[in-house]
Amino acid sequence: MNAPVDLDRIQTGDELERCPFPIPYGWFGVQFSHELEVGQVKMETFFGKEWVLFRGEDGSVGVTDPYCPHLGAHLGHGGIVEGNNIRCTFHHWQFNSEGWCKEVPYGKVMPGICRKKPVLKTLPVIEKYGVIFAWYHPEDEEPMWDLPTVPEFEDPENHVDVHYHSWDIGTCIQEIAENSVDTPHLKFLHGAPIIPPVEFEANGPISKYNIMDGYIWGIGHGPGISETRHNKGDVAMLMFALSTPVHEELTRTRMAFTWKKYPEGSEEAKTAEHLYHHSIGEAEGEDSAGFESVDLIVWDNKKYRPNPLLCDGDGPILKFREYFKQFYVEKNEAQKAAAE
Repeated sequence: MNAPVDLDRIQTGDELERCPFPIPYGWFGVQFSHELEVGQVKMETFFGKEWVLFRGEDGSVGVTDPYCPHLGAHLGHGGIVEGNNIRCTFHHWQFNSEGWCKEVPYGKVMPGICRKKPVLKTLPVIEKYGVIFAWYHPEDEEPMWDLPTVPEFEDPENHVDVHYHSWDIGTCIQEIAENSVDTPHLKFLHGAPIIPPVEFEANGPISKYNIMDGYIWGIGHGPGISETRHNKGDVAMLMFALSTPVHEELTRTRMAFTWKKYPEGSEEAKTAEHLYHHSIGEAEGEDSAGFESVDLIVWDNKKYRPNPLLCDGDGPILKFREYFKQFYVEKNEAQKAAAE
């Protein structure tokens, strides 16, 4: 039997918050590899704070706290790469990508703590598939699962060059991810001819969804990574989606697309191109629209309802929310209410 509806809670959105969640933990794609050159130092904001990224001469990447442990100079302003270390502009102390102090150019004896432990906060980093991934946990726990193995990226010779895109979206990461199981919106927002059925299952940090018997199917690897394949006949197009919280109300979503190489001008090649264009914007010759055309205006302006008014055709939204809440360390009142 359904619980009685509280009209005071559904008739107005005055008391709702747009993004009532802390930043979740997991692996996140914080840059495409081509966005950080050898010897480059750059500043970026994600996980609710500023970070400094640098690439050493051997190609290794560091993601560090901005402020030098010595006297607090900002490593992103004047800091340079020396070998595989970042050098502070103030007194030329050097730190590697794991936060160890590697040189104090004028000190006869390095501070004792520097010989025992890293002194600059860094994030665990893995570079894979043209993406710089960083592990984030608010309590600095070590990575709890591995990055995925993606067959298309393991076989680049037989797939087209990757197409890269990114968007800043004015909502939290959970709202974006929830779209994967909200199939009614595919008809009414995107213009699909039907409401396709969807199946959803989860095991630990891994989630799987299947829309319309494999027409679209995806695997989520925690809150920030999903590999989704759009299929038509024997043609499949990979959408590798990477959503990273900039702060609690802003998400930077990067996507990498690829598909098998087909003879130029063939029907298979045209189909793959069509699936690609359809997934992000309006594909030529049809009325339905991809997420860039229609989803962004919803995400940028909606509020999160912890106790939504649902009907029997809404799909496994609550099941998805139950899966997603495991990635929050501190649950606020809105999350507790949503779980009840």
